[in-house]
This record gives sequence, structure tokens and C-alpha cells, in this order.
Amino acid sequence: MAPAWLTPRRATVAGLALLLAALWLVFPSGFYFRIATLVWISALAAVGLNLLMGLAGQVSLGHAGFVGIGAYAVALGPRHLGLDLLPSLGLGLVLAGLLALLVGRPILRLRGHYLAVATLGLGILVWLVLNSEVAITGGPDGIQVQRLVLVGWRVAGAETWYWITGLALVLGVLVALNLEESPTGRALRALHDSEVAAAVAGIDVARAKLAVFVIAAVYAALAGGLLALFNRFVTPQAADFLHSIELVTMVVIGGMGSSLGAVVGAAVLTILPQALTVFHDYEHAVLGLTIILFMIFLRQGIVPSLAALLARRAP
Repeated sequence: MAPAWLTPRRATVAGLALLLAALWLVFPSGFYFRIATLVWISALAAVGLNLLMGLAGQVSLGHAGFVGIGAYAVALGPRHLGLDLLPSLGLGLVLAGLLALLVGRPILRLRGHYLAVATLGLGILVWLVLNSEVAITGGPDGIQVQRLVLVGWRVAGAETWYWITGLALVLGVLVALNLEESPTGRALRALHDSEVAAAVAGIDVARAKLAVFVIAAVYAALAGGLLALFNRFVTPQAADFLHSIELVTMVVIGGMGSSLGAVVGAAVLTILPQALTVFHDYEHAVLGLTIILFMIFLRQGIVPSLAALLARRAP
């Protein structure tokens, strides 16, 4: 029996922190640190999207647009505004939050597939701007990002970024879990089940949906900024439709409503393509088949399904 102080929230955060330390001890080369860094970045965006989809029940098919905003902010801020990289990253978070605030008011009045199509249009619009404004964004060829320098220290190397992005993910998961257990989180769970019942209970449905939409956008922009700083290059692909679908798939495979599930889903979709390269021409077919099998046998997602299985087998 677990001690009373070891709550699920604390156990999740402590487990992620221990995983960071354990992987750092066993990884043999920079390649593994690079893949893990990409996992942490994708997981950060997926954790934010999970708040919107899994907690509040609102579908977004254009979430990569906010990733693109954060990524291009760190590329364009120093180039066109003369800002340092960290203020540029902060500007990207503010812009993503403001766009979500302005656009979220009208589109969050929609429900179901209407909302999905509206968010899809938002993501495509951001991608079109980034892809067509060649003089500013570099167009389809992308744009170079300056190297991050902190107090004279040049931040470089996959191992360094492994720790930066890993700690960002741990903090992001902690904030998400705190939100889930707050009154706002309980309100979001209520409107996930029934918006009508939530409104009758006195919850401001429109305000709650808008708040979680903005929070999810900021998570995505932070992930995009970290991705651009890590790769030191960014293209409109960061904001395209397929990236949005990938983020949604991470949330669904890992388990909607579970922050840990979002991390697991991101790990699966980031690591599997690397592991399946042995199949050469059949890599994408095997990846698609694997995802289908996950959804057939683990319908609630990996983490909730395994948790339910362990609960049934527990004495």
C-alpha cells in the first residue's frame, strides 16, 4: 500500500523526473538524447492538447498552428525585431495565447465536427501565412534560428537540450495535473460530460472552454519554440495539418484525459518510426497497422487501459 503522501499527482511527476535521470545514465550516444528530446517536446504539446480534448472534450485539428507560431517567434524575433531569443520565445507564447483568445470566442461556440473543421481552418490559415510570406518567414525553405546563449554560455548539444526540454515537460505536466485537480479542472470535466448540465450547475461554459483553449495554445507554442531552438531551423511543416493530426493521435493513443498518457503517446509516435526503419519500404504500413492494433486492443488508450487491467488484477 502506497503512503498517504504519495498522491497520484506526486507519483506521476516523481516518476517522470526519475525517468529523466535513469535514461541519462543508460543512453550510449547523442542519437538517443536527440530522440528523447524530440519526445519531450512533442509530449509537452500533447499534454496541453490533452487538457483541451481529454479534460474539456473540445476537438482541435489545427493545434500545430500554435506550434508554428512559437517556433517562428524565436526565428523572427531576433531577425526582424532585434529581440533576444528568450524574449522572442515569450513573445511567441503571448501571440499564441492572444490568437487563441480572439479566435476561440467565436469558434468555441461550435460543437462536434463543426468545431473540428473550424480549428482545422485556423491551423491551415497559420500554415498558409508561414508558407507564403517568403520575404519574412523564408517560405517553404524555412529559416535559420540563432543559437541560444545564456549568460555567455552557448547552449549546444543533444544532452543539454535533453535536460532543458525534459525539465520543461516535468513542469508542464505538474501544471497540467494541478489544473486538473483545481476547481477549473472539475468544471472542465463537468462540461466534458454535458455542457447543458454544467451550465445548469452554474459553470460559465464559454469562459471555461476559452481558458483551456488558451492554455493549450501556450503549451503548443512553448513546444514549438523549444523545437526551433533545438533544431536551429524551422519550416512551415511545424504548423501543417499532418502535424496537427499527429498531436491528436498522441493524445488518443496514450489515453484521453491522462497527462501521463499524452507523454506515452508522444513517445510511441516518436520512437516507433525510428524502430520501424528496419522494414524499409513497409515502414509506414507497419506503423499504421501498429496504431490500429493499439486502438483495437487498448480502446481507452495505453495508460488508462493498462491502469484498468492492473486494477482488475490487484488483490
